[in-house]
Amino acid sequence: MSLLFSPLTIRARSFRNRLWVSPMCMYSAIDGIPQPWHRVHLPQFASGGAGLILAEATSVTPEGRISPRDVGLWNDVQRDAWAPIVDDVHQRGALIGVQLAHAGRKASTWWPWAPQRGSVPHEHGGWTTEAPSAVAFEGLATPTALEADDIDRIVAAFAAAAQRALDAGFDVLEVHGAHGYLLHEFLSPLSNLRTDEYGGALAHRARLLLRVLRTVREAAGDDIPVFLRISATDHAEGGFTPDEAAQVGLWAIEAGADLVDVSSGGLVAHQHIDVHPGYQVPLAAAVRAGGRVRTGAVGLITSGAQAEEVLTSRAADAVFAGREWLRDPHFGLRAAHELGAAVEWAPQYERARWR
Repeated sequence: MSLLFSPLTIRARSFRNRLWVSPMCMYSAIDGIPQPWHRVHLPQFASGGAGLILAEATSVTPEGRISPRDVGLWNDVQRDAWAPIVDDVHQRGALIGVQLAHAGRKASTWWPWAPQRGSVPHEHGGWTTEAPSAVAFEGLATPTALEADDIDRIVAAFAAAAQRALDAGFDVLEVHGAHGYLLHEFLSPLSNLRTDEYGGALAHRARLLLRVLRTVREAAGDDIPVFLRISATDHAEGGFTPDEAAQVGLWAIEAGADLVDVSSGGLVAHQHIDVHPGYQVPLAAAVRAGGRVRTGAVGLITSGAQAEEVLTSRAADAVFAGREWLRDPHFGLRAAHELGAAVEWAPQYERARWR
């Protein structure tokens, strides 16, 4: 029996399999509101056999958006626009989560296919960014260092966005602590130069992340799974390390997280990454800490056999994929067919099941 296509229960949610869709930004929102694009884009993965679909980085504040075209959950109009998308996914048999995010110093940037690069000027809809310290990401505008009251405001914004996500019907809440965005910026000594209770030792650098996790867990109650995505290494000298990530993973579980979604990089432009199939899987294994922390693995996972090996090797408890789902929105059905796993197909697709 395929482990990849065995169910997994976390709190009161049962995932039909362990092959999940990573959050991937579409840069297609208007005023933070998901559009018809999102209503077609996300449910297609449910029809294609995904067990869980994580919606893209969804900002908890307007200034927390990566670009002016990012989705949000800072108001009720956005909440109401997400609800039918959630319903469409449920009707196709999958669960759906949302990644709650704040982009920090990497906010207010042009979307990938814009003719410009770098920070969006105020006159073109950009804004002043905020971060743990007034240290710019290479090529972007210098952010404003957050004061204590600003930090409290951001924690409250995560709590409010979590409640809106629940009201929209999402099954999972993921806190985005990876890829060089705000919570990751606090974790890394390369971007966090603070000397107060949020800087210095790892326990201090992790303080905001853990505060956010606790407030999201409080909003989620006892039934809804809470995930954390982290970058387990900065791939740069003097940065956040896998050993530190393993410790943060343990603290995250104590703070109410149920799974750590392990990625890497994104904090600095001068990172050096050896990219190859499954290159981040060992990081998930390190954070998993021998089974004490439930983890998800990601990173150029492109076949059912490869994903199955991640689980049977006990490197992770679930597998996330991104680009492969974009190339083939029916990756789940293809992987099940490859592994000979008995999974439910939509009756509309049954004719493709065996031949």
